[in-house]
Amino acid sequence: MNYDLINAVKILNKEKCTCALCCGDEKYTASHRGVKPLLDWFDSGIDFNGFSAADKVVGNAAAFLYVLLGVKAVYAPVMSEAAVNTLKDNGIEFEFDEIVQGIINRTGDGSCPMEESVKGISNPAAALSAIRMKLKELSKRN
Repeated sequence: MNYDLINAVKILNKEKCTCALCCGDEKYTASHRGVKPLLDWFDSGIDFNGFSAADKVVGNAAAFLYVLLGVKAVYAPVMSEAAVNTLKDNGIEFEFDEIVQGIINRTGDGSCPMEESVKGISNPAAALSAIRMKLKELSKRN
């Protein structure tokens, strides 16, 4: 595990955030759940190339966003099989404690809508579009 990834994991555990990105002395943390922090960072225009990330849960939607952010490594206690494949296919180092077939939704009664939104997609740009469409659809329900 590289130094930045070790630092990101320490921050994830110590600060009780949902995700942390580190590169040298730079660090970013978020407390929102799901892919929202990753999408916000992507939209911010900040250059995350070379950062390492630690996240509570990484499904395939999050994996695609990490690809688009340009991170070099991702750790999660729980990571989906599809996320592992996406990270591997895009040359991103990854570590996990537990691999699962798929990410379950917050109510525990079905698949995560973000995971479902990128099912069958292999292109990060197409995944981004699908994620945005799903978030827009979900926001109309609330």
